Amino acid sequence: MGELTGIHASPRTAILATLGQAGALSRTELARRLGLSPATVTQVTRRLLAEGLVQELDRAPSRGGRPAQLLGLTGAPGRAIGVKIAKDHAVGVEVRLDGVLLQKREIPLDATAPDCLDTVAALVAALASRGPRLLGVGVCVPGVVDRPGSGVVDSRPLGWTSMPAGARLRAALDLPVLVDNDVNALAVAERLYGRGRGYRDFIVVAVGQGVGLAIVANGGLVRGATGGAGEFGHMPVAEGPRCGCGNLGCLEAVVGAATLRARTRQMEPATVLAEAGAVLGRAIAGLVNILDPAAVFVSGEATRQWDRWRPGFDASFPAHLTRPHRHIPVEIGAWDDSRWAHGAAGLVLGTPLGVVPGTGEQGDQIRARLA
Repeated sequence: MGELTGIHASPRTAILATLGQAGALSRTELARRLGLSPATVTQVTRRLLAEGLVQELDRAPSRGGRPAQLLGLTGAPGRAIGVKIAKDHAVGVEVRLDGVLLQKREIPLDATAPDCLDTVAALVAALASRGPRLLGVGVCVPGVVDRPGSGVVDSRPLGWTSMPAGARLRAALDLPVLVDNDVNALAVAERLYGRGRGYRDFIVVAVGQGVGLAIVANGGLVRGATGGAGEFGHMPVAEGPRCGCGNLGCLEAVVGAATLRARTRQMEPATVLAEAGAVLGRAIAGLVNILDPAAVFVSGEATRQWDRWRPGFDASFPAHLTRPHRHIPVEIGAWDDSRWAHGAAGLVLGTPLGVVPGTGEQGDQIRARLA
């Protein structure tokens, strides 16, 4: 359950990427997961061992016969830079192929400034200045992105309309660059290294300033016809108030941070957040009934106060599920800002594993750098 399939890469790249995502595996297990012959796996791993990219680890426990020799990455095969762009700051991280965080930096940023992307490029350059084999740069933003390999962004929170973020960063950095919605990036990181490793079908809901959704189906992201799948925050749930998008009664307008701050000035905060939890629980139950995921992961800044959201959510969510879904696991994740940037790096690290659709030529370049 939960194995990655659909890997479009050379055997060498596929083996490195799979070891990065799954951890130590035997040659037999690599062959099974990747659909390669044992002879091919043996030949490729022999070269990787000689190059110092892979190492032999402890033998796996055996129920009889000779224990299998496990292989793992040395830490040298590759790394990625991930950047989360927000309205007033950017967070950048350097992440190894196996998901290990190497460094993190945060800088102030004015997303509306003409030189905003130059500032982001300088942050990337500082993070990329040391270490071998940089595979590429992932960038995540609050908004709709046409395709990760193109990176044209429409973002109301950033004040961007048809911003060619991908092209501008590629020109400044001379590196492969992938750009996607921030919750999509978070879901990729969950799929590769987090709570989603055991599932091929799950949803990630992020609640904070707004409300976002990412859908993973059959092991890969669902992006929709225009890249806008997951605009869950703009699902109508009430007659009012008016949302920043101009419509009335969007989920984001009811449970987003700005609305809740205003309401807590007039009412008991515990009551306000419990009511928000009830609205959110009902809305997520509707998603579960429609999409049929195997698990729900809730993230975002709101989870820092989940003890106040929980009473409303725990009553509302199960009450609106259909019978087949009444035992679906819901996991609430601890939160810190670097998770967004770690997810952005996951856009690059997940490309050789076939998790991220729409990478195009940028994806080809990332796979070539890992080869």
